[in-house]
Amino acid sequence: MPATHIRRWKTLALSTSAVLVGLTLPTMAATPASATTTAYDSTYYKNAVGKTGTSLKSSLHTIISSQSKISYSAVWNALMVTDQDPNNSNNVILLYSGVSRAKSLNGGDVGDWNREHVWAKSHGDFGEVTGPGTDLHHLRPADVQVNSIRGNLDFDNGGSAVTNGGGSKVDSDSFEPRDADKGDVARMILYMAVRYDGGDGFADLEPDEKVNNGSNPYIGKLSVLKEWNDEDPPSAFEEKRNQVIYDTYQHNRNPFIDHPEWVDAIW
Repeated sequence: MPATHIRRWKTLALSTSAVLVGLTLPTMAATPASATTTAYDSTYYKNAVGKTGTSLKSSLHTIISSQSKISYSAVWNALMVTDQDPNNSNNVILLYSGVSRAKSLNGGDVGDWNREHVWAKSHGDFGEVTGPGTDLHHLRPADVQVNSIRGNLDFDNGGSAVTNGGGSKVDSDSFEPRDADKGDVARMILYMAVRYDGGDGFADLEPDEKVNNGSNPYIGKLSVLKEWNDEDPPSAFEEKRNQVIYDTYQHNRNPFIDHPEWVDAIW
């Protein structure tokens, strides 16, 4: 065996032995999102492309703050369009559970779907007011009971399975969406943090490293949200939703769906 092969074999053997005797190797971080390009880079995002950090965040805030607003009652019909099941036009896809449910079952009873504020209303005290309380970029249809279980909990890993939650988990201080929705949740939360910075009469919304944020204008856990953004890249459903909101309703975009790498560029 050539000397170089022997050295590689010994290194592998030593690494394996270390694990076998109880030593734990470092956990690998999620791979950062790859740089992307979009049809909007030379127009909508032209003042943000090439920037990082606070400069990028400030530019994106200016860009996405130009939006049309809708009432909270109008959100019902909007969600029937933005979250329509691509395989059944009579249904919407529910956040957290992934269930396809009839559009007509919107309401507040068991078996219905309602309007979930992914950035919980109490985390900023904006209620259902036109603005953050009606922003479609963080409002999604969700099963009434699953929505109630999530409540205003922060987001983090861990917990026990949520009944009819599609794999979502919950514990006393946090909620973990099913894997297919983790990136969606991260990008919605971070959109809200950029869009609402305290300059338009609403609270300055920011992600932090805590859970149990209560009624403060913060939601955690930022490091986990960043991992979810990398682990669950934007899906075709999420991208289409972003486009419908832009074309038909608010005329602004969630930049982290178009450019998921901007999450790490800012935070």
